[in-house]
Amino acid sequence: MKRKICVVVTARPSYARIKTALAAIRDHPELELQLVVAASALLDRYGAAVKVMEAEGFRVDRKVYMIVEGENLVTSAKSTGVGMAELATVFNDLQPDVVVTIADRYETIATSVAAAYMNIPLAHVQGGEVTGSIDEKTRHANTKLADIHLVSCESARVRVERLGEQPESVYVTGCPSIDLAREAIEEKRDPADVVSRYAGVGAFVDVRQPYVVVMQHPVTTEYDDSHRHTLETIEAIEAADVPALWFWPNVDAGSDGTSKAIRIAREHGRLKKVHFYRNMHPADFLAILMHSRGIIGNSSVAIRECAYLGVPAVNIGSRQRGRDRGRNVRDVDYGRDAIAAAIRDVWSATERPTDMIYGDGHAGKRIADVLATCPLTIDKMLTY
Repeated sequence: MKRKICVVVTARPSYARIKTALAAIRDHPELELQLVVAASALLDRYGAAVKVMEAEGFRVDRKVYMIVEGENLVTSAKSTGVGMAELATVFNDLQPDVVVTIADRYETIATSVAAAYMNIPLAHVQGGEVTGSIDEKTRHANTKLADIHLVSCESARVRVERLGEQPESVYVTGCPSIDLAREAIEEKRDPADVVSRYAGVGAFVDVRQPYVVVMQHPVTTEYDDSHRHTLETIEAIEAADVPALWFWPNVDAGSDGTSKAIRIAREHGRLKKVHFYRNMHPADFLAILMHSRGIIGNSSVAIRECAYLGVPAVNIGSRQRGRDRGRNVRDVDYGRDAIAAAIRDVWSATERPTDMIYGDGHAGKRIADVLATCPLTIDKMLTY
């Protein structure tokens, strides 16, 4: 019989992190894909990633509405609790052989706890990486609850084993998001054609001319500062005086502060060279990135996909602290002057070095092959 692999996608970026693995699992002769979409991946104000999944041919087996309104520390904790209760029912209905949880978002811990307490083998994608913030705790907690570890790079493998995991349960597959980056290079999508299919709001930005991409999320351990952090970036973008495509933040604690700073700036007639988007198909977003002068903010896409693509990145603040990074990244603090200076540097940069830190672009198939053949167990003890 085919192994039933239940993948839980909880947010817009998580879909890009797992898309090629979803396709490989669906198409594998020994696997059956069960796709559960939950949390902000269902919400229109965060881009309704579920619509993208369905448009790209994936059948959604269950939808789990679990986000408690408020976007603060209390509602993040409550949303996780709601998710645990709802996902337990979903897993009981679907009876999967393996549950897959992705990376380090706060909603993912609900997936891991529910699966672990229901004696379902848990596979964790992107364990063993270092990020700081609450993501660091969540990522390693997922690792300790997981039975199968699908890591992106050799340094991540070493860290997972140092956490006391059995070496034979750790598989270096690469990151599926790098598969999309490889495909984006091969497809050579026209950015002008891409933006013509999305509305957004704000100034017209001619993507046939130079521009930058901005994607800045709140840092949950610096929750009270999210509004101020965003203001510094707004000031820097205006000081650098460059056209920009700005993408909406994740549904993390503090995102209301980030969003408010953007809205107030627009209401006061600022950001006259910026166009705003909620979401794009992953392949379209990567095409926009590839043709940009660089990405500004604190998204992991700047560290992961942009290293492979050779897109210059200005990484602001602590959100990606400790993560393995390539030669494309310039780290700056939250000060507007430092951010503006870094933007000017990437704007004029002539070199675009590439690094394959997070894989070679074939992770999805490797993940499916591992899930089809690896031993399934829920027994675990520390190795030391």
